[in-house]
Formats: sequence, C-alpha cells, structure tokens
Amino acid sequence: MIERNDVITSDREILGGVPVFRGTRVPVRSLLDHLAAGATLDAFLHDFPSVSREQAQALLDLASEALTAGASSR
Repeated sequence: MIERNDVITSDREILGGVPVFRGTRVPVRSLLDHLAAGATLDAFLHDFPSVSREQAQALLDLASEALTAGASSR
C-alpha cells in the first residue's frame, strides 16, 4: 500500500505549506489541473521533469483510494 508521506510533503517553508511531490517544489494540484485540462500524464511529466512517473502514478493511486474508500458495490 502506498503511503501518503512517501509521495506528498507539506512544509511551511516550501510554497507556504502547499502539498508538493516529495523532493520537489511541484504542487500536487498541478497534476490534477493538467489532467482536468485534458493533458496527458506524459505532458505533465514533460512540463515538470522533477516529478517521476512513479510519483505521479502513486499520487493518482492515492487519490483513487481516497475517493473509493468505503464505497460499496451493489
């Protein structure tokens, strides 16, 4: 299971505490905004080369887990 702290960090000294990909100054929101605008994951990774594909995929996995936690199938 992916741990949030392995992928995301939040520190007042880095962008005022905005959640960023660990080891970068790239806000996690940037990935979600890119995807919402219709960009591909590859386009995001091209625009933010300090974020690894593994980090981006892990964030998407965490988001999926958070959104489906407790959901029941009928």
